[in-house]
Amino acid sequence: MRIIYMGTPDFAVPALVALAKAGHEIVAIYSQPPRPAGRGKTLRPSPVHAKADEMGIEIRTPVSLKDPELRDAFAALKADVAVVAAYGLILPRPILEAPRFGCLNIHASLLPRWRGAAPIQRAILSGDNITGVTIMDMEAGLDTGPMRAKHITPIEDKTAGQLTQELAEAGAQLMVEVLDDLSQHPPVPQPGDGVTYASKIDKAESRIDFSRDAHQVERQVRAFNPFPGAFFEYRGERFRVLAAHVEEHGGRPGELLDNSLLIGCGHGAIRPTLIQRAGKGAMSAGELLRGHDMPAGSRIDA
Repeated sequence: MRIIYMGTPDFAVPALVALAKAGHEIVAIYSQPPRPAGRGKTLRPSPVHAKADEMGIEIRTPVSLKDPELRDAFAALKADVAVVAAYGLILPRPILEAPRFGCLNIHASLLPRWRGAAPIQRAILSGDNITGVTIMDMEAGLDTGPMRAKHITPIEDKTAGQLTQELAEAGAQLMVEVLDDLSQHPPVPQPGDGVTYASKIDKAESRIDFSRDAHQVERQVRAFNPFPGAFFEYRGERFRVLAAHVEEHGGRPGELLDNSLLIGCGHGAIRPTLIQRAGKGAMSAGELLRGHDMPAGSRIDA
């Protein structure tokens, strides 16, 4: 098939590679424009943009798709289908309708649960046991289109980063299977029940609230690893928690219950096992405590 590929982050790279390996013709790739990054704020292309350059495929990076000339240029590609994976821009109706078979999206949830921007993080935060990817036909609504295929995976104790990579690979293979024979994967309307929305992650959510149940705090740690990183502050310094486990101890929320970084929660306690100080690399709790005094009885900054 002649495919227009539309994606931006690391999540979208595996499907691009898989479709090319499957023999499809990628006629153009759309990705969000390069953004300032690093201390020097130099413009950095998105992961999909970088992969497009590596593959030698035309890359287009419009700031929106509202301009009629941009829409005409999209339609002029005469694609059979557009494949979309975490592109990040709204597709106007003329874009959705331009390819012969429309636009197919790789969405990282089991629709209709977790429509929206942050399905992986919201699934972890909510304590879901399973998640997955859905291949769906795109329409004007937010992730409301009919579904063509699903892949289910257990969440277990995976971080958002681990789950993102797993679902990216699964979605890539599932999209290849769907495009191999669209007739074997007819669109099925989403059920009206079970709809939830995965709102965009606000950085303010990453501050750990130790008044919550310890299991909620542990899910927060996994949901925000690697970004934006769950954190607490102690004596004015910020500490990112990259991994932790729950212990059934009692104690006041935010109180250090022993000399090995066991922190009381609203119910139970949490023991961070992998920590990152500002400007430093990740370290174990033991490594942190060898050079940083955090005695029992002291409290995390409110």
